[in-house]
Amino acid sequence: MNKKALGYLIAGLIFVAFAFIYYSPFKEKAKKVEYIHNEGQTQGTYYSATYLQPEGIDLQKKIEDRMHAFDLSLSTFIPQSIISRINQNDTTVKTDSDFETMFKEAMVVSKHTNGAFDITVGPLVKAWGFYGNVVHKKIPNVKEILPHIGYHKVRIENHKLIKDDPKIIIDANALAQGQSSDIIAKLLENNGCKNYMIEIGGEIVCKGLNKEGKKWQIGIDKPIDDSTNTKNEIQTILSITDRGLTTSGNYRKFYYLNGKKYAHEIDPRNGYPVVHQLLSATVVAPTCIQADAYATAFMVLGIDSSLQICKSIPGMDCYLIYVDDKGKNQVIYTDGFKKYLNP
Repeated sequence: MNKKALGYLIAGLIFVAFAFIYYSPFKEKAKKVEYIHNEGQTQGTYYSATYLQPEGIDLQKKIEDRMHAFDLSLSTFIPQSIISRINQNDTTVKTDSDFETMFKEAMVVSKHTNGAFDITVGPLVKAWGFYGNVVHKKIPNVKEILPHIGYHKVRIENHKLIKDDPKIIIDANALAQGQSSDIIAKLLENNGCKNYMIEIGGEIVCKGLNKEGKKWQIGIDKPIDDSTNTKNEIQTILSITDRGLTTSGNYRKFYYLNGKKYAHEIDPRNGYPVVHQLLSATVVAPTCIQADAYATAFMVLGIDSSLQICKSIPGMDCYLIYVDDKGKNQVIYTDGFKKYLNP
């Protein structure tokens, strides 16, 4: 055998050896990456995160660290947070990006809904007994509070919030959980996740597919008067991805006083709890902060105005449950919402 032939033979044997090693049935199979599920407490409620991280890395610590940083900006339950210091009229505090994102969205929604949404409504909510998790029955003096309400009385200049009235209180509760869901979704994406669902206090962001390879399945609760939060029935199941989703309703937080029902949705424009046929509003939007804010506004606006506004906003759809004149629950939704309903 000449040297050239011998060289080819040796090269061939080396190739076969490497091929056998690489494709050997005895080689350990690559570890299958599974969906990771985290859950815990945040913002006085619970969070849940389900995601597929390409390398199987558990991101719970990063998630909770980011939520803590968010709370230091917008939690009214933390005395040293930015929002708490603003409400204490600390003129030295500067707004951060989380606060300014919240404020910018709030102003857009307030203007678009003619004040039905307002981040200065907090004192009215508290005065009616709906602040925090405990409900208190009381009828406030609305005329004394209304002068200190109004989104047009606050603005941000050079990273500082300016109030026209020092008695104004900023409350981001109607956006914060939706915003934090968006923030955690961004964190997951920055860590390589393309399939996930985040839920914080009922405010949801989902992308990609679930572990069954399908769109995420999300239930809408049937509006049943239940101040104990123990009765749960599903109205319908949605099949959804790449969207934020929020449901707001008046059937969980309410009380009866002198035979009249008072729900926690307060109209910032007149200072009183809303009284109309709308029981719940589910909003699907490009971001969860947007869905969260408009779901709250729609509960103030009622059926017709909500549908009109929703149809005017690109990428946003809504599903409204209301009671008809005969006392029966009915449903109406935008045309674009049909694609989320399971057949």
